[in-house]
Amino acid sequence: MPRVPPTTGLSVGSRRRGGQRKAEETYGVLEAELTEWRPWSLPSLRKAFNAAKHTDARFAAWWEENSKEAYSTGLANAAAAFDNYSKSKRGQRKGKRVGAPRFKPKRKTRRACRFTTGTIRVESGGRHVTLPRLGTIRTHEPTVKLLARVKNGTARILSATVRHERGRWFVSFQAEVKRDLERVARPDTAVGIDLGVKTLAVMADSTGEIRTVANPGHYDAARKQLRRVSRTVSRRQGPDRRTGRKPSKRWEKANAVRNRVHHRVANLREDALHKLTTSVAAEYGTVVVEDLSVAGMLRNRRLARRIADAGFGEIRRQLDYKTRQHHATRLVVADRWYPSSKTCSGCGAVKAKLPLHIRTYECDACGLVIDRDDNAALNLAALAAACSTGTGVAGDRGTPKRVSKPRGADRKTRATRPRRMTEAGRAGGATLPHQRQTETRDRTQAEALTLW
Repeated sequence: MPRVPPTTGLSVGSRRRGGQRKAEETYGVLEAELTEWRPWSLPSLRKAFNAAKHTDARFAAWWEENSKEAYSTGLANAAAAFDNYSKSKRGQRKGKRVGAPRFKPKRKTRRACRFTTGTIRVESGGRHVTLPRLGTIRTHEPTVKLLARVKNGTARILSATVRHERGRWFVSFQAEVKRDLERVARPDTAVGIDLGVKTLAVMADSTGEIRTVANPGHYDAARKQLRRVSRTVSRRQGPDRRTGRKPSKRWEKANAVRNRVHHRVANLREDALHKLTTSVAAEYGTVVVEDLSVAGMLRNRRLARRIADAGFGEIRRQLDYKTRQHHATRLVVADRWYPSSKTCSGCGAVKAKLPLHIRTYECDACGLVIDRDDNAALNLAALAAACSTGTGVAGDRGTPKRVSKPRGADRKTRATRPRRMTEAGRAGGATLPHQRQTETRDRTQAEALTLW
């Protein structure tokens, strides 16, 4: 893998020169003698790098050894970072305030390089890919699906990104694909998905059928092995940034063993979530999910580990883009304050309070007795009738407004701290509070092939 040059130094330097110019003006320096200003747009950064790579000693000795795409990737990332910082500072960018870009150390950043020009193709054998400067590389996974689309003329490869993740090298192809519209198995059926800790998902459809998906708990299953390998790592001489001490060879070997355990857990979790979301998107015509605030839920120290292991945010993200691949599938996101657990699925009565340790819902109006999670899933499935058009995804164009204050729900929060969960509540696999919920930003997922 070609090393990425410190191209961000040019962009960071441009920011520093802006502050230097202001300081020089206060000293009375003439306009012609001020430090030269350099914009941080991609063309200007690329022009500055091309001018410096032949004369600057930092680049002249080794820049020809790598592909030009390695430098273009760093320059494009630097330009995008400064553009986001500038727009956020002017209030033109949504979301959290973005700070000024900083240098990224090699040990923390993810190694990646994007190839946009040169020889990028999938070989006819279905087991090799050809990339610029890297040549022909054998892949761990077969490439027959992408190869068949390219040969049939239904796909055209635009670029390829090579990245190092979880101890393996991956190549992701960005392709323009002619995709046929897919029909779901039950286009007229809506399903409500209530996520939890003990049971990963309780799915209730509009016909009244309820299905439960158990939480595999991959991290809990590997905790015993992680304790053993982590103990081995702690007994070796590790790195120390304060004193500059380098890690020993035995520490590096033990740390690699521990990382393999973490990587296996992450791969198992990703595989299970993909199978779940794929089956849901291919079966139902309407999928209703909750607008969960995963970041707020992780503040609960009693449930943080299990919440992180379940991957609530990843389920929402995968359902978002997988439902778009089906012609008759739409995704409806329930309002953050929708009382799915407090509302009776039989008569619609809403309870004022329903603590987490109460796992069975008992309606005071009609006398319905039902499991708390089943009741919430049925209410979510019934919510699909309120959104008859659009995708229902927050932020999409043409999306109708989500149901606000349904069935008499309010947006009041408690002034006091909630009571601690009892032992009975923990044993019963308490789900998460439906009041702490936020939107997740839409993302697109790239198809990746494992190189080795």
